[in-house]
Amino acid sequence: MSQKDYAVVIPLANESKLFDQLVELLYGVLDQTPEGTIYFVVDKATKDNTLELCQAVSTRDTRFITIWAPENKNVVDAYLRGYQEAYQNGHQIIIEMDGGLSHDPRSIPQFVEALRNGYECVFGSRFLEGGSIDGGNPKRLFLSRGGTMLSNLLLGTCFNDMTSGYQGYHAAIVKNILEYTLLSKAHFYQTELRYLLRHRNYLELPIHYQNPSPSVSNFAIRNALYGLFSYFWQRITFRTKRL
Repeated sequence: MSQKDYAVVIPLANESKLFDQLVELLYGVLDQTPEGTIYFVVDKATKDNTLELCQAVSTRDTRFITIWAPENKNVVDAYLRGYQEAYQNGHQIIIEMDGGLSHDPRSIPQFVEALRNGYECVFGSRFLEGGSIDGGNPKRLFLSRGGTMLSNLLLGTCFNDMTSGYQGYHAAIVKNILEYTLLSKAHFYQTELRYLLRHRNYLELPIHYQNPSPSVSNFAIRNALYGLFSYFWQRITFRTKRL
């Protein structure tokens, strides 16, 4: 693999309506930065023909790899499975983003450039100047902003956005993530990684986030509170962890 090679991990479930548009945008990115490989991760959460659509693209174009992962129990498993495949295949840079066009694939080259220029971690931020949330539900916006403020307060971090899912890492960082037992089973995953990587050389990039889901499950909220206060307790008892 080239030292400039990168991978993009995209978990997908029930995305058939927007799939063609997503792939078209990804083709544009690959034309602009041609050293990339796209990893689609699909599991039993999908009830439509998303898997078949992904497999068809992979058959036509080897730059797209479809991972069928029926063993996944949650979205964190999907991200980690994609990381594992990309890391084992020797990619130097690994980026994760959401499907369904909530994250704009056209931002991928910015992540790649920053990681090639020395940053170990690059995190997307909706709350930096130049970032935005379009079509957001007020409750979801409150949870994102409030979650960022509370997380920074309890964990001693200073991120502009602690809950965004658009991020990228060097392979060495991904190796550490794969070897660590995360507490997250849902949305807290993004916050947990930022906390664990707070001492690394990182950059926040402004991103545009579209049409976030208006609801967050009670399980996700409970898991987030459990993780947040677990790390807070570790912090005040001087047992803080890092990757």
